[in-house]
Amino acid sequence: MAKANELHRKRVSRSWYGDFFVFLMLAGFGAFMVIPMIFLVINAFKPLEEIFIFPPRLYVVNPTLDNFKTMFRMASNLWVPFSRYIFNSVFVSITVTVLHIIFASMAAYPLAKHKFAGRDTIFQVIVLSLLFTSGTLALPQYIVMAKMGMINTYWALILPPVASSLGLFLMKQFMLSIPDSTLESARMDGANEFVIYWKIVMPMVKPAWLTLMIFAFQSIWNSTGGNFIYTESLKLLPTALQQITAGGIARQGVGAAAMLVMALPPIIVFIITQSNVIETMSHSGMKE
Repeated sequence: MAKANELHRKRVSRSWYGDFFVFLMLAGFGAFMVIPMIFLVINAFKPLEEIFIFPPRLYVVNPTLDNFKTMFRMASNLWVPFSRYIFNSVFVSITVTVLHIIFASMAAYPLAKHKFAGRDTIFQVIVLSLLFTSGTLALPQYIVMAKMGMINTYWALILPPVASSLGLFLMKQFMLSIPDSTLESARMDGANEFVIYWKIVMPMVKPAWLTLMIFAFQSIWNSTGGNFIYTESLKLLPTALQQITAGGIARQGVGAAAMLVMALPPIIVFIITQSNVIETMSHSGMKE
């Protein structure tokens, strides 16, 4: 007991050298993550001649909005109105995010909290599917979509990411932490399975589906959908921005502005949800 108290006292009374080392280490990791974001913002306001200065600068000598003006001027000259690309990306991103959370959580609930024949086999197949990259699945997905007549439709953009196994795996693993006694108490009070899922399980796994929302939105927002969409009016915003910036060195400033525009919505979604994720993580973890 005395030895344990001595060790605890040593940890509490850590020298300022140790605190300073921890601060330096955290500051280094923070800078490693922040510097790319700083470059993303700064480059969007640099004139063309400053973008190619070596070594790169973390500041702008002559800030300008010409990159954004050129980007929007070129967007107004596209065959399809630029607002159409924005609508397609917003509609598909929100639809995929909402449906993915709903279907992943509904499928994860019986896998985590019910016993039935073949449950372990189904979960092993789900884990196995995580090993395959999107490039490996591109050809089979295209064949399935073509057979079902979904090429050049919104369904081709929505269904594949909605059926992603990563969200199902995440939700299932998080639901395992929910005490079975809580669900049994709800059943004894007369609650059916859907009420238990929606009013008890989903609030308790809020950190999981908020995290999943961030991942799902970011993934589909940055997707071009080029494997399944060939009609210009159905293409997504990244495709339009690629067309605008595909002009070689002269378009590098416009490309920097386009990257900043594409990065803003995922950052906004993260800022809105991250406080909830941290708060619910710190208060979760009920035990039997």
